[in-house]
Parts: sequence; structure tokens; C-alpha cells
Amino acid sequence: MNLPFAWIFGRSDPASPWDNPEPIRAELFSAERLEEHARSLAQAQGITSLRRRDGRLAARIADNEAALLAAHRAIEASIAAQRAITPAAEWLLDNYHLVEARIAEIRSDLPPGYYRQLPKLADGPLALYPRVLGVAWAFVAHTDSRFDAELLCRFLRAYQEVQPLTIGELWALPITLRIVLVENLRRLADKIERSRASRQAADNIADRLLGAGVGRDPDGEPVDQVLADAAHMPMVEAFVVQLAHRLRDQHARIEPALVWLDERLAARKTTTEAVVREEHSKQG
Repeated sequence: MNLPFAWIFGRSDPASPWDNPEPIRAELFSAERLEEHARSLAQAQGITSLRRRDGRLAARIADNEAALLAAHRAIEASIAAQRAITPAAEWLLDNYHLVEARIAEIRSDLPPGYYRQLPKLADGPLALYPRVLGVAWAFVAHTDSRFDAELLCRFLRAYQEVQPLTIGELWALPITLRIVLVENLRRLADKIERSRASRQAADNIADRLLGAGVGRDPDGEPVDQVLADAAHMPMVEAFVVQLAHRLRDQHARIEPALVWLDERLAARKTTTEAVVREEHSKQG
């Protein structure tokens, strides 16, 4: 079955390809299935002759750079505060210098205005963006961001069996792949930051209940009062996992908090154990 290209973006008609915060990730295809998808993509991607000055892509690249730097600094601050970080956050911290280098390559290898000369998509989520961006986006989505040069060549050959790409598009493809991969990394970094903030919120609740931290009553605050303050907090996976981790096997006085957590999850037709499994899977 050939999936419509818009499906990759998580909605049928987004106002912008940058609106969806979810990672650029779709069904993982085999080499043969990827070739089939390339042919169907070439048939579906119409081209417009419209040319216009458009700084949207350059603005998004700059925004991604700023967001990744902010995420890096937030992770460093968490470490300085002696807070635990996830393996994903640790990866970003250890490899941030490589990310910086790729962004620098994009800036240096992409001449101002060059993308205006490339064929533009006529419709769909990437309407009026270069066709090569749509090609790179599909490849990244269906390979889960794992770059394989041989697989890319097979994908491009299959695409061009239906619709040839211009020399300019082929020249721009390496840069465009970097753009899409950095975009994907930014979305993952945003998730890391949201997860970090949720875990910190859970730690604050746990510290109040357990009397942990400087200046707190070692007996903790009244459970009812703390839970009333926590009632507005969303039951996102990272919050649930961290709070359950902190409160398990503690004093019996804390037991109502675990019951409260279980009840809120039951209302969503799930359990603490299921959420823990899901969160660990996402971290992997």
C-alpha cells in the first residue's frame, strides 16, 4: 500500500510542515518497499513554475539551531544541579559538537537564494518548498533517520524512473538531507526538554511529600495538600515514571499518593506499569 505523503506529517493539511512537533518518522521500509514508495512519490509530486523570495526554510534552520543550543544548555544545567538525565539527553550532550558542525555545513554550503532556483512542489504539506526537500523528507521518514548511501541511491534511481531530478536538485540533496536530519533532531530535543521539565515537576512533588531538600520539613507536607496542588499537572509519561520511581517503597504515609496516581491513570484506561514500559521504549 502506498501511503500518501501528507501522512508523514501527521495531519492531512498542515498550515506549515513545521507545525507538527512529532519526529519525522513513518513506517520503516525495506529496500524494495522504499523503491516502490519512491516511484509512487514521483508520480504524486507535481511541480509548479511559481518562483518567489521565501525565507521560511532559512528561518526554520536558524530556529532549529537556537532550539538545539537551548536544549544543550538545559541539559548542562540539569547536570550542574545534580539531576539525573536520560540516555537521549546524554547522547545530545556528548554529540552536540557534531550537530554544530552539521549546521555550520548547511550554512556554508547553501548559497543565499539557491533554493529559489530549484523546482517547487505544487501542493501538499510542502507546497512551494523545493521538491528535493520532499524527497529527502520521505527518505528520512521511512529509514528512521538511518543514513545508508547505497539505500539512498536505490531510492533516487527508483524515483527517477518516473520523474528525473535536475542536476541542481542532486547537488542540493546532501545539504537537504542534513536540513531534514537536523529538523528531526530538533523535534527529538524538544521532546527531551519536555520530558526533563516533566520529571522535574515530579521531583518537586516527591520532594514535598518526602520532605527532601534544604529547608523542608523532614516529615514532608500533608499529602492531601500536595496532591491538590498536583491535580492540574498533565499525566505525561515522564512525570508518571519519575513520580512512581520516587514514591515506591516509601513510608506508608505516602501510600495515598500512589493510589491517587493509579486512579488518575485508570481514568485514562492505563496503568503505571504500562506507562513505565512505554516511556522506557520511547527512551530507547
